[in-house]
Amino acid sequence: FRARVEAIERRLREDEPQHRAMMHIISDLNEANHRLANHRKAMLHILADYEHDRKCLVHQSGWLDNSRRALLNILKDSHQDRLHLEASRKAMIHIMGDLRDTMAEVERRERELREKQQQLVQAGKLATLGELTAGIAHELNNPLNNIGLFVSNAEDLIRLRNAMQEVRKATEIISHLRMFGRAAPASRELVSVRQVILRALSLINEQLRLREIEVVVALGPEDPVVMGNSIQLEQVVINLLTNARDAMADSPRKVIRISGSVSSEAVEVVFSDTGHGIAPEFVSRIFDPFFTTKEVGEGTGLGLSITYGIINDHGGSIKVTSRVGEGTTFVIRLPRAATLGTEEASAA
Repeated sequence: FRARVEAIERRLREDEPQHRAMMHIISDLNEANHRLANHRKAMLHILADYEHDRKCLVHQSGWLDNSRRALLNILKDSHQDRLHLEASRKAMIHIMGDLRDTMAEVERRERELREKQQQLVQAGKLATLGELTAGIAHELNNPLNNIGLFVSNAEDLIRLRNAMQEVRKATEIISHLRMFGRAAPASRELVSVRQVILRALSLINEQLRLREIEVVVALGPEDPVVMGNSIQLEQVVINLLTNARDAMADSPRKVIRISGSVSSEAVEVVFSDTGHGIAPEFVSRIFDPFFTTKEVGEGTGLGLSITYGIINDHGGSIKVTSRVGEGTTFVIRLPRAATLGTEEASAA
């Protein structure tokens, strides 16, 4: 009996480093959640500034239109009455100066609006990361536990190789999470729609599994590409999957279906769920900023608004259909990018 007690104590001492490592990970995650809460507050301030700048831009645009109309009237008067030519010329010079100042102001406002939009997208990504934290922690826990098991029983090269595979898996998860959280560059490149969807699923799949949600992916044999920003498009997919997840919280049947079709000009991706659906009077408002049907504190109402903005910036469209008690379907349509294969087929 004493030998068994000593063996148990020795085993507990060996497991203590792993326990401390897990406690450090949990502490880091709690700190990350606190930082994300601060980011959400900052996001609300950014949106208030964004709305103020938008109203100022509308006012400046109206002023610009009025100046243009005044300039046209002056030009007409100068042709009709030569006596007023000098006065009209002076007035025109003043108006042109005002016009240049107004144009410069409009350009400055447009630059500020673009910066605010980028900050808004980044804040939305950070809010999404906060929601993904629990699932990522659980997903990292599995390879870390497996590593401990493999190393403690490392009697041959095969077990060590299995441990290294789990290390690479955990590293890929962390690297992908860091890349998703960075501010996305404004550059565009050829992006595989299939890879965007699969990478988004890798981040949120654990949450869906824990909620017993079945995901059916039927994208077809083709692998179409679009010209865009992969991180922003990945955020679109995560936002739609998160909405579907929340909509099916009380559904007896929980299924998300992702399907796709390709034409010569566009790529279409359909996201369907078996959730509670959206009431008809709310369907036309779901892409409005801050609009949400969730309880207070459970959503910011920005996910679908950001999604709409990203798809619109990529020259695409997003539509929604829903039936209460049956589910909701989002249809995304993006312009298809020409690749070497499609160009040769078109030439033939």
